[in-house]
Amino acid sequence: MTIASPIDPKGQDFSMTDADFEIVSQYAHKHFGLAMSSSKKPLVSSRLARRLRHLKIDKFKDYIAKLEGPNADSEKNELLSLLTTNVTHFFREPHHFETLRDDHLPSLIEQARRGGRLRIWSAACSTGQEPYSIAMLLKSVCPDIDRLDAKILGTDIDPVVVQKAQAAKYPLDELAQIPREFKPKDLAGDTMPSSITSLVTFGTLNLIQPFPFKGKFDAIFCRNVAIYFDTPTQQKVWSAFQRILNPGGYLFIGHSERISGPASAHFKTAGITTYINTPAGGDS
Repeated sequence: MTIASPIDPKGQDFSMTDADFEIVSQYAHKHFGLAMSSSKKPLVSSRLARRLRHLKIDKFKDYIAKLEGPNADSEKNELLSLLTTNVTHFFREPHHFETLRDDHLPSLIEQARRGGRLRIWSAACSTGQEPYSIAMLLKSVCPDIDRLDAKILGTDIDPVVVQKAQAAKYPLDELAQIPREFKPKDLAGDTMPSSITSLVTFGTLNLIQPFPFKGKFDAIFCRNVAIYFDTPTQQKVWSAFQRILNPGGYLFIGHSERISGPASAHFKTAGITTYINTPAGGDS
């Protein structure tokens, strides 16, 4: 997820003042956890100008008022989509999937064969390529994975991308790039087959709010999201992940991210941007 460039395409002047930007920035931080520096003002102004023209609103202050109005929830989702761009593809950061396959899955599958549960969370799933990649990996390692108590959860703050993930339809050229060793034999057309989609459940979830889960996870993927949070928000999210991970569980993060704060005492490095929740650490 990346922060989203002030000329309206029809020439209308939408001037975003510093005060306007500050209000939008505070709103984005409060509701989404996004930290936007003043250098983002031209980008934010450009993105929002298109929305103002669509809504036939002349001033940013009127749009800001709309964010607090009766349809605030709906417009909040529109704002989120404008401020963020979802960049993802199948098997992005291959080393993470190799680590999961070689170092973690063997014991998890053995545990599941003995009647245990296997749970993996894609915590910023975007349009679904990440959780479906995990599902394809599981299926390739354990062809009868559907007979075990194994589930993958994909969540994202943006309900629009979650709907796309649930639809499981992708351009043919993107599907063609899936590594042969993981590509489902029943993949035909532009839709991910049920042998893969049946392993994944999707939902909308905001990472800066308390997690609603009762059980814990064996692995969490949350990549290239925390870099858009400020340091206190990052540290809260790391600690929340640590508490919801089983001892020995793996956390996979983005290449520009590092764990900091109280959670860092509980995670040990297990590879490139890969961490293990150490049993000796206890809860943070």
